[in-house]
Amino acid sequence: TDSDFFGKKYAKYRLPSFGYAYLGYNLKNPLFADARVRQAVGFGINKKEIIDMVLMGYGKVCTGPFLPDSWAYNRDVKESEFLPQKAKALLAGAGWTDTDGDGVLDRDGKKFSFTILTNQGNDPRRATCEIIQRRLKEVGIEVKIQVVEWSVFLKEFIGQKRFEAVLLAWQLGRDPDIFNIFHSSRTKPGEFNFVSYENSEVDALLEAGRRVFEESERAKIYHRVH
Repeated sequence: TDSDFFGKKYAKYRLPSFGYAYLGYNLKNPLFADARVRQAVGFGINKKEIIDMVLMGYGKVCTGPFLPDSWAYNRDVKESEFLPQKAKALLAGAGWTDTDGDGVLDRDGKKFSFTILTNQGNDPRRATCEIIQRRLKEVGIEVKIQVVEWSVFLKEFIGQKRFEAVLLAWQLGRDPDIFNIFHSSRTKPGEFNFVSYENSEVDALLEAGRRVFEESERAKIYHRVH
């Protein structure tokens, strides 16, 4: 409330949460093997729109796996802007064109269509999926949405890697160690790297980040990861 009494007796604070929402791809799926495709999806989604419509403006665009207010966050990494035409160009370069004129891109007889999986009982995530669905349709990608009860979602889908893409969030600790989320040794069923991200340089950096104690030195490591 903005009443005089409230204004005199209480102070309002706006504090960042220690987490971020993300669209994660199953990187074992051939559909997402080409980096141009992943980049195109990023350019095809209006992140600011999601913040304004779903979070009522209370949020920031995050450019990597660390929190924007963390010393591990690399401020030199630029945001993936909302550039639908660039998205279309990247997809065309990866061989995705609309050969039959139905509004959905295709390649080798297969349409560019995938399902975003998210959990039941979370209206903001469902709304975010719907915004993503609408925006990607504009660049020729068909998106379907599947909402699943939480325990089934974890056991039958995430734990078994039975998904094409997921809309989820990570709540992070104060220390920016993301070894369990992105190290290639953590891709087994039931572990946190269920998107199957594998990068040998990132593996080495995440291992080094656990061995170094000086914050300024760790920051250099995590800035490179970012």
